[in-house]
Amino acid sequence: MTAIDRPHAAFDTVVLAGDAVRMIDQRVLPDTETYVHAVTAEEVAHAIREMVVRGAPAIGIAAALGVAIEAGRLAADARDARALAQAVGPAIERLAATRPTAVNLFWALDRMRRVLSSASGTATTLATALRTEAQAIWEEDLRMCRAMGDHGAALLAPGCRLLTHCNAGGLATAGYGTALGVVRSAWRQGRLRSVLADETRPFLQGARLTAWELQKEAIPVTVITDNMAAWMMKTGEVDAVIVGADRVAANGDAANKIGTYGLALAAHAHGLPFYVAFPTSTLDLARPTGESIPIEERPAREVTHVGDKRLVPADVPVRNPAFDVTPASLITALVTERGVVRPPFGPGLQKLLAGS
Repeated sequence: MTAIDRPHAAFDTVVLAGDAVRMIDQRVLPDTETYVHAVTAEEVAHAIREMVVRGAPAIGIAAALGVAIEAGRLAADARDARALAQAVGPAIERLAATRPTAVNLFWALDRMRRVLSSASGTATTLATALRTEAQAIWEEDLRMCRAMGDHGAALLAPGCRLLTHCNAGGLATAGYGTALGVVRSAWRQGRLRSVLADETRPFLQGARLTAWELQKEAIPVTVITDNMAAWMMKTGEVDAVIVGADRVAANGDAANKIGTYGLALAAHAHGLPFYVAFPTSTLDLARPTGESIPIEERPAREVTHVGDKRLVPADVPVRNPAFDVTPASLITALVTERGVVRPPFGPGLQKLLAGS
């Protein structure tokens, strides 16, 4: 992988750039705006594992693009489409093994597998079809997030002060955001007064990424530490909470960045609405509840250090679960690109997907 600096203000989260996947390096924001170019599926997998790219929809997009560039790289040496499909298969498995919680990863890879399963003709034809499918996933995500933003904004009263956790914005999607898509739409419609962004330990996605995104668009944002949120609710500085999700079970239980569950409990205690925004690609209807959602355990160093500075005494054990699951009973509404779902979420989600 190679990196290039982008000096201008606009940013691309993850896009095709010729025969490479270009990703903004989210590990070094907000200080440095650097782009990583991955030219193999293994390099894309490394970028996903190491958090160069993060956020459930963006991970899925990156994986799909990784399959596309791998097929393009191998096409010249494959005798036909079936041979290319066989050669690309291991790359899909490597990408699938990168992060276990975000279901969008597996959803996107399943779409690429379906293209492979219908392989016929020349290797070039299949490589082109995979590239087209990956680009379609990118474009669909952008449309879904914009629709989701408008649906969510309609839930907010004018002058709303929102609290959000982690980063569910353009950096976590094709460019508009899920929870921050709602923020963007609400700001555009004149409904939003301000945003409080939890810093979101230990990776600091709120302090580093959400604040950076919103500052770029001149949307008023204030960063608070995670342990300030309940007090801000108590003192009347929050009107509603909105977060994204990495996987949502059939009953509406939602897995999101660690700390989300505590926010939901605090919002419930203070009588505040708690909204979860996600594309329908984040639904995992095969899981009846969130109890069986796999929770990724990240490296201890994310907790023990900030940069090169050690915060925790050496040899002290550290836990670092990256996600928690918020039960449906604490969620006011689910916001998707197809509309808003209110409790009971199970029947509502089924009705939504059926197009009723």
